[in-house]
Amino acid sequence: MWIAGVLFLLFWTGGAEVPQATKSTAFLEALCSEGPQPDQKEEMTLYDALLGDWEMDVIDYATDGTRKESKGEWHFSWVLDGRAIQDVFIVPSRAERRTGSTRYGTSLRVYDSAAGVWHVTWINPVNGAHDMLIGRKHGEEILQEGKAPDGTLIRWIFSDITANSFRWRGETSTDKGKTWRLGAEFFGRRIEAATAAK
Repeated sequence: MWIAGVLFLLFWTGGAEVPQATKSTAFLEALCSEGPQPDQKEEMTLYDALLGDWEMDVIDYATDGTRKESKGEWHFSWVLDGRAIQDVFIVPSRAERRTGSTRYGTSLRVYDSAAGVWHVTWINPVNGAHDMLIGRKHGEEILQEGKAPDGTLIRWIFSDITANSFRWRGETSTDKGKTWRLGAEFFGRRIEAATAAK
């Protein structure tokens, strides 16, 4: 049920001009939250440093070793009455787009207090991606692990996290985790800090 709502959020302002009467500020007010639920705010801190708006340097690595560089944007917010964190990830960024996007998707991160982990669901309607992972703290990193629909192991890692920057990398394994291949890495700069530095 919630997947339909997430997909609606992605498309309700995209594409053709939307008649003003169909745009709903009430929808955004109902979706977005100021912070986590008070009774769980001590537990739900894993993604705190990522909240806000980021400009991204995106590097994709093909299996033959070639690389493609793009500019992107990534936005994180508390949603659903402070019970989840949602993001919107866009590559190329809207400012850089000349034709279409390779990624215009969203992740929903929901905290499981019983297990002490986050359930992460990524949906990218551009290419039909739908991945489900488990997120947890791993040393100074945020480790998110799961399986692709074809059974390939995937792990997505946030590292080098500061107030104004972070690194993300996506890796896959086809030998049950014995070896991992780097498929992509992203370097984020907080938009307020990046603008001030220009």
